[in-house]
Amino acid sequence: MKPTASAPPPPSRATSLWRKSSKWPKPLLHSTSKALMAKAGVPVVEGYHGEDQSDQCLREHAGRIGYPVMIKAIRGGGGKGMRIVSSEKEFQEQLESARREAKKAFNDDAMLIEKFVDTPRHVEVQVFGDHHGNAVYLFERDCSVQRRHQKVIEEAPAPGIKPEVRRKLGEAAVRAAKAVNYVGAGTVEFIMDSQHNFYFMEMNTRLQVEHPVTEMVTGTDLVEWQLRVAAGEKIPLSQEEIPLLGHAFEARIYAEDPENNFMPRAGPLVHLSTPHADLSTRIETGVRQGDDISVHYDPMIAKLVVWAADRQAALTKLRYSLRQFNIVGLHTNVDFLLHLAAHPAFAAGAVHTDFIAQHHEELLPSRRAVASEYLCQAALGLILREKAATEAFTLETQDPVSPFSFSSGRRLNMCYTRNLTLRDGNRNVAIAVTYNHDGSYSMQIEGETFRVLGALDQEGDCARLSSSVNGVVRSAKLVTLGSTIHLFSTEGSVEVEVPVPRYLFPASAEGPQGGTIAPMTGTIEKVFVKAGDKVKAGDSLMVMIAMKMEHTIRAPQAGTIKKVLYTEGSQADRHSRLVEFEEEECDKRQSE
Repeated sequence: MKPTASAPPPPSRATSLWRKSSKWPKPLLHSTSKALMAKAGVPVVEGYHGEDQSDQCLREHAGRIGYPVMIKAIRGGGGKGMRIVSSEKEFQEQLESARREAKKAFNDDAMLIEKFVDTPRHVEVQVFGDHHGNAVYLFERDCSVQRRHQKVIEEAPAPGIKPEVRRKLGEAAVRAAKAVNYVGAGTVEFIMDSQHNFYFMEMNTRLQVEHPVTEMVTGTDLVEWQLRVAAGEKIPLSQEEIPLLGHAFEARIYAEDPENNFMPRAGPLVHLSTPHADLSTRIETGVRQGDDISVHYDPMIAKLVVWAADRQAALTKLRYSLRQFNIVGLHTNVDFLLHLAAHPAFAAGAVHTDFIAQHHEELLPSRRAVASEYLCQAALGLILREKAATEAFTLETQDPVSPFSFSSGRRLNMCYTRNLTLRDGNRNVAIAVTYNHDGSYSMQIEGETFRVLGALDQEGDCARLSSSVNGVVRSAKLVTLGSTIHLFSTEGSVEVEVPVPRYLFPASAEGPQGGTIAPMTGTIEKVFVKAGDKVKAGDSLMVMIAMKMEHTIRAPQAGTIKKVLYTEGSQADRHSRLVEFEEEECDKRQSE
């Protein structure tokens, strides 16, 4: 029985057993694949794919093609060894950077040069071939919204694509698969311009991690197909029998800091809770609460895949599910994904690879002060936790009249008022809390009074806080880590701190003045300077590698290198000082 649009397709059986029986095809070089695709009638982007890899040859071809150009590793994939170059001035630096990254990722630093399509879309087609000469396409996925040339969110089918373009895309992908006698699951990736002209980019000769999006809209199990085809069977469905039902999104949950150029983050998953998985919601992950996100691997925590009958409904479900992804212990991109999913241009399907850069201010807004209503919730959570602790103490000591068995602040003929302070970012917020005789609390914040009451139910390592603030009922998950209070609700997440006396902390790390600070934990790949060198603002000082990413450390201002604190191949922790240098006198006077 085929699934209908009102009943989402069943999820795939997650297994990798097919790897043992399926013959893995040898990946084609980009240069070879371009020639094959052109011969097969698949549109290709103008570029240079030759064997001469000298700097001069590559630079000359870039000038002939015309800037902007794309430098891409011949054995590339996943955005590795890929750089966009807008002018000849920056060509050499970007070429060397791409080569280093490609050598580390693929043990091959050969490059090709392609014309860069302005504001392109990245559209990929799922194909499948068998040993009997059959090949089909299972429609396309749009993965245009990216950072560092890596996918952040993916959807199927691609928004705004007309049926005729969809058919041409699929047929071109099948021609590409047949040109190399492809067997098994593969993905043919295309660049598409604003007029929906598309050009072959590369072919991924594997079942990609995005395949659940395709399974959701076609009602297929591609892992099962892999097993059947590897066993010599024909593809289970013909092209005409493959349905396209509803719409699906995949969002990648990363340990990273979007406000700091999406720097990857390492650390412990102190708390991790996800949406409930069902027929239209898939949670794919390799970590559990308590695990560490290591610097040695990709910083992805999980993939969230949702399905609904149409794009708007699927987008609503995506937002709802993202709000249930609650993570404590390290920075994540969950709030960024929520801003992205709520952006009007994204909702309209106006996606392209420069989407994040174009809408940067809306997707990464400046931090706003926490609303007083949420501060009331946080204060209520603290008070109710105190109350639960004292009640537990009373039961343990069996001394109900002990002065340590009371946290209600009860007084005869008067109401007790206590002062709390919560830290919201860089500001301290004073909260005067009055304990009312009816069990409620009156909280005064910056001259405004709120009547607050509620209850706290412990749920494992977190608690469910039910509250009423001036008659508005709210429910939130409360997680406390050290002195930090995290509130998660359907309206978003809030983080505030309880100020702790300075004497409880060791001396704070030295600030960035007079040096540069490591933005992430990683390995020093290359050092460009030595003691005594004079540098200008923006000059490259070092290259760090961490979590499959290369990051260039640049001089924040002009000056003289005083000391280089790390050598090539050494490990540097996040926030470690890398280089000491003295500012030029003019810069010092300006800063003063």
